[in-house]
Amino acid sequence: MAWICLIIAGILEVVWAFYMKQSQGFSKFTPSAITICTMIVSFVLLSLSMRSLPLGTSYAIWTGIGAVGAFLVGILILNEQASLMRIITAVLIVSGLALMKLTSQT
Repeated sequence: MAWICLIIAGILEVVWAFYMKQSQGFSKFTPSAITICTMIVSFVLLSLSMRSLPLGTSYAIWTGIGAVGAFLVGILILNEQASLMRIITAVLIVSGLALMKLTSQT
């Protein structure tokens, strides 16, 4: 259950990052409200996963999902640049996340 909470928390991190961008510095109400609500739920789920998962594992997986997810949303939805170096960096992050999961004892 902790891993499910952590994965959902990571996905919600991508959602709030996207809507934070759409809020234009919290100047638009709806994207700002979505940002704040998804942030809260993401943090709650992260904290629940930390009840049984190590801090380093939980936080690394959460931020990794958020970083790679935001990278993909930026490319696929916001038409941001997809340079070779950025793609290699994302692949390295995913590799690190996989290794973190494999070495986790829970």
